[in-house]
Amino acid sequence: MKVKRVLVYRLGSLGDMLVAVPSLRLVARAFPEAERRMLTNVPVHAKAAAAAAVLDGSGLVDGYVRYAVGTRSVRELVGLWWRIFRWRPEVVVYLAAARGVEVARRDARFFKLCGVRRMVGVPVTEGMQRNFYGSEVAEGDWEPEAARLARNIVELGDARLEDAASWAIGLTDAERARAAEAIGAEALGLDSGLGPVAVSVGTKVQAKDWGRENWRALLGAMAREWPGRALLLAGAEEESEASAFAAEGWREGGGGAVVNLCGRLTPRESAAALERAELFVGHDSGPMHLAASVGTPVVAIFAARNIPRQWFPFGGQHRVVYHRVECAGCGLEVCVEEGKRCLMSIGMEEVMEAVRGVMAERGA
Repeated sequence: MKVKRVLVYRLGSLGDMLVAVPSLRLVARAFPEAERRMLTNVPVHAKAAAAAAVLDGSGLVDGYVRYAVGTRSVRELVGLWWRIFRWRPEVVVYLAAARGVEVARRDARFFKLCGVRRMVGVPVTEGMQRNFYGSEVAEGDWEPEAARLARNIVELGDARLEDAASWAIGLTDAERARAAEAIGAEALGLDSGLGPVAVSVGTKVQAKDWGRENWRALLGAMAREWPGRALLLAGAEEESEASAFAAEGWREGGGGAVVNLCGRLTPRESAAALERAELFVGHDSGPMHLAASVGTPVVAIFAARNIPRQWFPFGGQHRVVYHRVECAGCGLEVCVEEGKRCLMSIGMEEVMEAVRGVMAERGA
């Protein structure tokens, strides 16, 4: 029997949506003729992009059902139930983050009340909840979140995680033209042949913030080593000032033109801009995942608030700087007691070594 309506459950913002793209492509292959809507959250932060800002135009999702995560309003919950029940999805594909077996079972009961007959990927076992391969894990063998999602819906087929095409978000010619216009011909290096370097110094989580002084020093060192290249600053509008401060190091080091794109482009246009860069350097952040999605090599500076590899950019061309400390996996958004020891112990020269490795592979 042909499936007509599929509801995909995925919460989060920019990075969360991007790591789910291979699984969304698998859903599209499994149900090519179905209308596919996403049950997702209303953004909870000014810097958090809505799912539509990432996925509209990709062909992976046809519409959205949004709700406020964590609501206790009976009226809102009944309204959500009615919207889903009235649409009558035949299949739910569960791509939400792991929040515990009991939460998954509760969600399954809710979808059953909505009249859904088939559910795929609901993580009702500890193995489906955790980011590991098998029952025993050696250090460094943790599973990326993209792989966990794909493993949980393997009954639909192979998500082809190693195929770069699986990560593509279907950028349009118009989005690429808008990005090129915002960058400008000089910064694109059309005459010199020296492509720009992209950096994102912002993050909405204090525990992930390496510090603007560190960024300024790093950009100065990069400019001295690769003079003449342009610098693209990516991020939200609220990160424009911090990005401009860090870019002073680039100018002082003899770098080329600086183009501050913070807040000037949509997430998809930002992806098109990052596609033009030789290299991206940034925190564990949405822009980092955007750069990886378009195939730009990434040097990522990670706090140890998550387990190793869970949110690392997927692919062998990237470099991640991550210090595993005793409190790794804490999940903290604000780290006061330890003073962000995992992150602040990362030195500028260590990051530079990662940058040199990528630039050498690029032939710079």
